[in-house]
Amino acid sequence: MKTKQYNIIAIIVNWNGKDDTVRCLESLQKISLFGNTLSIIVVDNGSTNDSVSVIKKTFPGIFVIETGKNLGFTGGNNIGIQKAMEIGADLIWFLNNDTLVDRQVLSFASVFDDSSVGACGSKIYFAAGHEFHHDRYKESERGRVFWYAGGIVDWNNLYASHRGVDEVDHGQYDKSIETPFITGCSLVVRREVVERVGMLDDKYFLYLEDLDWNIRIQKAGYKTIYFPKSIVWHVNAGSSGRPGNPMHEYYFTRNRLFLGMRYASLRTKFALIREGFRFFIGKSAIRRKAVLDWLFGRLGFQYEPKKYN
Repeated sequence: MKTKQYNIIAIIVNWNGKDDTVRCLESLQKISLFGNTLSIIVVDNGSTNDSVSVIKKTFPGIFVIETGKNLGFTGGNNIGIQKAMEIGADLIWFLNNDTLVDRQVLSFASVFDDSSVGACGSKIYFAAGHEFHHDRYKESERGRVFWYAGGIVDWNNLYASHRGVDEVDHGQYDKSIETPFITGCSLVVRREVVERVGMLDDKYFLYLEDLDWNIRIQKAGYKTIYFPKSIVWHVNAGSSGRPGNPMHEYYFTRNRLFLGMRYASLRTKFALIREGFRFFIGKSAIRRKAVLDWLFGRLGFQYEPKKYN
């Protein structure tokens, strides 16, 4: 049974996504606190619409930080981390702006009564009607289709995937377990983890930064836990688009090479180099740029879609 009380700080990064962000914030107004305190930080990543004014007017009690430019998932969240640490966070909760949360979502706090736990992730469903293959599901099943029920890391091919994705929830993933990968869509870390392993790595900008952080947390001796009583719904394409779009193609290709050279086995590193060479001589200008930028250490924000489409 949970006995401790935590100061929880939620960080939501917004970039021209006021409608999604407002819906997310509205859902957060209805949750149970379980004796904890919750503060919310919205980091606006240089929105060019009226996101900031709308959010400030609608939710005057939250912190809004304006970066003035798009710092990506990593940079935006790192700005939020700095503020969260400054205002005394015990737990820092990273939440995508295109999510809705269950009333019991903060039940994740109980996991941290175990001092060996460094990070925790929620059970995440596709928001109803936003499934990858929504036509295959009955109306009664929509809203109960898994997007994330724990993580899987294939180190031979260097891919992280979501356990249970596209499955309907019949209770098959209702057990809290240690998991190798927690998605940044709903990721909670304790303060001392940030103090010990540092913040997200800005070299990624977007994609795979959460896997890198999971690895560093585990290497520091902490457990990373999937906790299914904490539930979130994800409007999947709302934050940065579906896999296969130009942003995903560039950053995932480059960052996978970067991550692999940092953590993978020697055999996998050679396989990645061969794959990178195939991308370099292939037809995709986006992947060619991604490989070259990795090779020459051009990391962080580097990709401008209009130049390479």
